[in-house]
Order: sequence, then structure tokens, then C-alpha cells
Amino acid sequence: MTRKKILVTGGAGFIGGNFVQYLVDKYPQYDIYNLDLLTYAGDLIKHKHIEAKDNYHFVRADIADRETIMGIFGKEKFDYVVHFAAESHVDRSITDPGVFVQTNVVGTQVLLDASRAVDVKKFVHVSTDEVYGELDFDPTTFFTEETPLQPNSPYSASKASSDLLVRAYNETYGLPVNITRCSNNYGPYHFPEKLIPLTISRVLNGQKVPVYGDGKNIRDWLHVIDHCAAIDLVLHEGVNGEVYNVGGHNERTNLEVVKTIIKTLGKSEELIEFVKDRLGHDKRYAIDPTKLENLGWKPTYTFDTGIAQTIQWYLDNQDWWEQILSGEYQNYFEKQYNI
Repeated sequence: MTRKKILVTGGAGFIGGNFVQYLVDKYPQYDIYNLDLLTYAGDLIKHKHIEAKDNYHFVRADIADRETIMGIFGKEKFDYVVHFAAESHVDRSITDPGVFVQTNVVGTQVLLDASRAVDVKKFVHVSTDEVYGELDFDPTTFFTEETPLQPNSPYSASKASSDLLVRAYNETYGLPVNITRCSNNYGPYHFPEKLIPLTISRVLNGQKVPVYGDGKNIRDWLHVIDHCAAIDLVLHEGVNGEVYNVGGHNERTNLEVVKTIIKTLGKSEELIEFVKDRLGHDKRYAIDPTKLENLGWKPTYTFDTGIAQTIQWYLDNQDWWEQILSGEYQNYFEKQYNI
């Protein structure tokens, strides 16, 4: 029996990396290919424990490099593609939007062309709730799959653009696709520049924790393992052409998140330092995941259980994030593979 080949792009990043591990462990009968360029936010240290497994394969490549990507697809003939690879940090998109267009838009288009060329059975495009813009503070309002796309940052605009390309390839060429749009993820291996791991690392080091504006911006927090389970379900059961929102029903202000971490670690709120607000900072994100729940998904983590587990993970894995902060992780690939 032929083994299914699943390509995961961006599998050295935070969410993609967790998903690679999830698939490798859950589906020994699948061959899982992790394709990543290993930019600043990608590391392979997190995959040390699966490197020797027969069903795990790593390929280093740029998704926007058409010739290379077409060659890889032509050789491996992937059955499924789950596309995480993206520039994703809003602050970086404000200072250098061109990189986001190249990776998130051009890279997605190259992957879509390659998927068409080998008749991929499904292309799952992992997007973000930020493409919907922002909500006001009315707790009864939520993003649904019918909410118009109104991105407010160069990052979210590039993701909305890639979403539309994926939709167009389904409508025009008949490429089987699904799009998932998630709320803010957290959990193991979260890159230390993002709010939760940044706060944990700085509190542990006794450093000030920067909070944008007044800290009242609200995010709906989703544990990364719940997100992995949702994408797995969409990959296997999602209706062709459909969009599925993935949300945790865990709304918190940024300030509440920071204070929870500080309290859990037994430190003083005097570490909080309010800083100038981010340009175009969206007020609130909140997702209605009813459509996905009707498909069979439910989150297993509340924010309280998830943040406690995440804080403990960072306490137990200081060597990982300390290597990230020092930049030493960037040498792992060369040391491991002599390249």
C-alpha cells in the first residue's frame, strides 16, 4: 500500500513545528515532509526527538523559489499540503512589508502552482483572524467565516491576499482547498518575541515587560495543540472549498495576560512598562468557531489550564528559549547536518 505524503511548509516555526510533531506521532503510516527556509523564527532543535523517525523528512527551501519548489514537488509527488510558512510578526511587517508580500503572497502562489502540477488531493492554507480587521469591545460580536476581509496591517493584508489566491485556485482550477483562520496561538516552542513567551522570559530574567498602549487590546487565545487537532480534522474531513475559523473562546486583554504570568511566577507587577502603542493596533479579535465545532472539533484547553501548562513548559525548557535569545539555535542546522 502506498504511503501518503504530507508536506508541511513552515514546519520549523511555532505552529507548524507543533503540527509536524503532532502528525509524525499520530500517523506513523504517513510520510511527513517538513519544508522550511530556516529564517530567524525557524529552528530544528525542537525536532531533535523525531529526527530519527522513519516517517519524518526535512527539506530546506524557500517557498518563493519557483524552480526549487517545482522540482521538489515533481520528485516527491505529495498527496497533501498544509501551508503554514509565512512571515507573521506584525511589528516586523510595519518596518519591512516587502518581505511579507514576497513570502506570504508570492510564496503561496508558487505552492499553489506546484500543487496543481502534481494533482495534490488537498491544499490546507493556514491563515489568521487578523484578515477580518478588528472588532469593537462589544462582547456579543464575533468573527464568522462570512465576515468581510478588512486587514489593517501589512502582515494581515499579505495573509488576506494569500487567502484570496487559494480561493481563486479552487474556483478557477478546481484545486481542492480549505482555509483555516485561527485566533492567537500560545504554547510550547512559541518564538520569544511574541507576547506570552516574551513576558515569561523577561519576568524570569527580572527585566521590564513592555505592554503596548494601555494594554486593553483583547485577543482570543488558542492553545497550539487544540489548533493542531483542528487542522488535522479539516485536512481529513473539511468540505472542499470551505473556510473554517478556529478560536478558543478565551478572550483576555494583553494586560490581563501579562499580569497572569507575573502572578503565576510570583513576581511584582512593577515589572510592567507601558510603551507607545503599535501603529494600526487592532482593538479586539474574537472568533465564532461554530462551523468547525459542527465538523467535530472542540478545544480541550481553557486559558487558565493552557497558560499554566505553557509557563511550566518554559520553566522546564529554559535551554531552548535561552538558545533562541542568544541566537545559538541558528547554528544547529549547520552543526547537525554539516552544511
